[in-house]
Amino acid sequence: MRVKVLSRNPDDYVRETKLDLQRVPRNYDPVLHPFEVPREYTRALNATKLERVFAKPFLSSLDGHRDGVNCMAKHPKSLSTVLSGACDGEVKIWNLTKRQCIRTIQAHEGFVRGMCARFCGTSFFTVGDDKTVKQWKMESPEYGEEEEPIHTILGKTVYTGIDHHWKEAVFATCGHQVDIWDEQRTSPMCSLTWGFDSISSVKFNPIETYLLGSCASDRNIVLYDMRKSTPLKKVILNMRTNTLCWNPMEAYVFTAANEDYNLYTFDMRFLESPVMVHMDHVSAVLDVDYSPTGKEFVSASFDKSVRIFPVDKGHSREVYHTKRMQHVITVKWTSDNKYILCGSDEMNIRLWKANASEKLGVLAPREKAAMNYNQKLKEKFQYHPKIRRIAQHRHLPKSIFCQIKEQRIMREARRRKELNRRKHSKPGSVPLVSEKKKHIVAVVK
Repeated sequence: MRVKVLSRNPDDYVRETKLDLQRVPRNYDPVLHPFEVPREYTRALNATKLERVFAKPFLSSLDGHRDGVNCMAKHPKSLSTVLSGACDGEVKIWNLTKRQCIRTIQAHEGFVRGMCARFCGTSFFTVGDDKTVKQWKMESPEYGEEEEPIHTILGKTVYTGIDHHWKEAVFATCGHQVDIWDEQRTSPMCSLTWGFDSISSVKFNPIETYLLGSCASDRNIVLYDMRKSTPLKKVILNMRTNTLCWNPMEAYVFTAANEDYNLYTFDMRFLESPVMVHMDHVSAVLDVDYSPTGKEFVSASFDKSVRIFPVDKGHSREVYHTKRMQHVITVKWTSDNKYILCGSDEMNIRLWKANASEKLGVLAPREKAAMNYNQKLKEKFQYHPKIRRIAQHRHLPKSIFCQIKEQRIMREARRRKELNRRKHSKPGSVPLVSEKKKHIVAVVK
């Protein structure tokens, strides 16, 4: 005789200890869950609302400078160390973990125009209005030792920017021209120039390390190859570019911060038109820095705000501002992709979260699972009108809000005027120019 019996493994339903969670058997057959999508929509809506409730990005303010913060540099090896230079020639080294200044140097007379750390993290370089390039030790001097630079190079003209090679003992300065220096020599290895105007910024490519880009005050962005003694090519825009930053993940891509309130992401192989025009600021963009993932970048503007842009989107996903923050001059994205630092006119460095609603500290496994589940739900329903409206809403200061409104009216008036002109002109006489190509004057090779 055959007898059928139920056979169950106790490991499937018996808890090991009484503190464990009860295991609940679930059948995921969609027939048994007809209201799954409405339920998920409600959860996504709640998750989006909670994200806005917990969006408190401001963490700390590092005060100690006696003049506006003009430039900053990240330590290549230490996440907690950041350097800042002020308009009174003072350089400070900060510990972000303790949120306090650990060292102060009177580096220059006048502005500190630029600074960068050596790729190994043992020293850093500064340039200032006193026509000097100085190399300093990263470590504090011993007790009784004087605070003195390792090397000092006296130049003929004022240097406006500096950047270090990512792998070799070579650095570049800019001013009247772009100079490539060896650390062991007091005269430049080579000087590169194209045009006669002063150059405001120079940056080495982190991947193709022999390439560098510079921004000149005659509206040019010039690309150089260090192995050649002549520049590669340049693109001329409608207005002046203040600085540029290379994408750390894509060798050919860089983003330029412009005076016409926009940022332009270019592929250096096709400079005829930018890959993307990023619009949202209402005043000149003064600085830009990429996240280590290369998927986003942060920009600092004269309109007293900091914005975070995805590389492939034309509008910002986040805007940071405070009542006290004045014109933001410099900005940096930390190497762990978690924080943003910005230095502004009113002598403060502010520390922000890169993801405004992120919970800091150690997360329990259940918290992590819930967070990932909510994130997927928000992605699934992101285009639903109600969820989209809540997710995109940002409170702005009245000045910025009014300027955005005014610019929208002006843009609409220009578009209407162009349409009318095209309508009442001979067919083909008023060509249709895309937004990307409007801002490019010429490409010279």
